[in-house]
Amino acid sequence: MPTIYAASESTVLVDGDPIEGVQGIDYRTRHERTNIYALGSTERVGVVSGAYEVQGRIRVTSASAKLDALGSEQLFQIIANLRHGDTEATVTFDDCCLTEKTFDLSVNGQGSAVYAFSAARMR
Repeated sequence: MPTIYAASESTVLVDGDPIEGVQGIDYRTRHERTNIYALGSTERVGVVSGAYEVQGRIRVTSASAKLDALGSEQLFQIIANLRHGDTEATVTFDDCCLTEKTFDLSVNGQGSAVYAFSAARMR
């Protein structure tokens, strides 16, 4: 059975301060890999690991004063406390920096800001 986390029970902290109005957080990690082949063969015999990359986005209703106040070169930490009932997990992003901010306001809707970030590591 899968582990399910509820957005309504979860919290997101930036440098220890809670971010209000969070609608979602998504992230991805990517490891650069290079295949090693034996001479005269097309079969892979090994893999060399290279760069490691973490990228994510936080979606917020309207906007976040805390995230808006961050400078483009300012490093910060994001902690996502994921919960559903008794099930809990914490995902921490270290040495983050904002890479993009977008805002959308639709007819008969509410404003939504998306803050994209990169991180040195995720744990």
